[in-house]
Amino acid sequence: MPQFDAVIRSQRVVTPHGVVPAAVAVRGGRIAEVAAHDAPLPAVAEADLGPVALLPGGVDLDVAVRAPGQSLRDGYRATTAAAVRGGVTTVVVVPAPGAPAITGVPALNAHLAAAAGAAAHVEYLGGVTARSTPADLADLRAAGVVGFHCSLSDGWSPDVPPIDDTRLRKAMVELAAMDVPLLVHAEDAGELTEPARSGNGALLAARPPRAERRGLERVIAAARVAGTRTHVSPFSAAECAAVLAAARAIGIAVSAQTCPHYLCLPAEQVPDDSPAFRCRPPLRSGANRNALWSALLPDGDSPITAIGSGHRPGTGIAAIEWTLPALWTAAARRGRGLAELARWTATAPADLVGLRARGRVAPGCAADLVAFDPAAEQVVPSADPGPYAGRRLAGRVTATWVAGRRVSGGPGDGVRGGPLAATGGRGFTECRE
Repeated sequence: MPQFDAVIRSQRVVTPHGVVPAAVAVRGGRIAEVAAHDAPLPAVAEADLGPVALLPGGVDLDVAVRAPGQSLRDGYRATTAAAVRGGVTTVVVVPAPGAPAITGVPALNAHLAAAAGAAAHVEYLGGVTARSTPADLADLRAAGVVGFHCSLSDGWSPDVPPIDDTRLRKAMVELAAMDVPLLVHAEDAGELTEPARSGNGALLAARPPRAERRGLERVIAAARVAGTRTHVSPFSAAECAAVLAAARAIGIAVSAQTCPHYLCLPAEQVPDDSPAFRCRPPLRSGANRNALWSALLPDGDSPITAIGSGHRPGTGIAAIEWTLPALWTAAARRGRGLAELARWTATAPADLVGLRARGRVAPGCAADLVAFDPAAEQVVPSADPGPYAGRRLAGRVTATWVAGRRVSGGPGDGVRGGPLAATGGRGFTECRE
């Protein structure tokens, strides 16, 4: 009788110990064993990826799921389907604009119901507002949110307005006691102006880097007092990386994540009138892009620990499906490897929100896996609503498994040995190694 539900072999498996040839055995939705590439492992189903790499499934923080005019259920279906096509196996949903805003348990329950049957794992961030009480925060945490989110400027919904320094400090004290992270949209409202006209250039002028700097200063001051693990998302102004690094150097638990579009798309090279490139913070200059890469790739500890899609369907950049190829296109040109790709998009974000059984290929972890061909090239369809439409990208996701079940990839996807459809569970809380 076969011992495992499935075995996936690859010449390049990205493990916590390096990129190695290996065979990954799956049982009951978990990784049961990571063995030598040619190890005899009896299983119901088997696939040999050959030179196609096997990565841990992406954990995407700060994801919005609902476009204007779309039902919440349809938003979850569309977003998670796009996520698994792009190798993202866990989406961590922001409180808004997916109405109802997740500021209390009834709203969280509405999201849980809408997400039933989603293609990927779904986790949630609770919203912190001026009306949030300690009881509200405690109840949301008890109901299962993995962290909290707030904005210092224009939030994504009237239900999640910006908060002032007093409310920020009070919330941080509560969250430090719970030992959960706070994600902050850190543009300072006082440094923003109304755009003088429509277009991406006017948006950039209205939201200068100093808005991020001032917001970071406020966040760091509060985190220093409260001791809260704080994560700035999204981070775009490279000149502010030194501020983050200095705070980390004196022991403040602050980090940041950026997005592929800030690393790939300089403002000078995008159409001014296209909404596909409109985001907050806005796309910045090519010089800023290069400096952001320098901040991400220092010799020592980088304050930018994670990279997520910043997915905002209908209200910003919608590109969750292209996170890995877009990031790989730029990273490979700079001599970076698959291990860094997995750390930025899977391991670091999973660790931040306490999902330590995800984001890595190791025994005992969830069998959330991605077949990624770094040598392949593809042209993004011209009809794609995101910023990469018509662009040639390096790398292709050829198959995705969530809790051991293959949810994306089909004939001609470069995976040899036939489909894998091992059943498995969800909600793993620890990773045995």
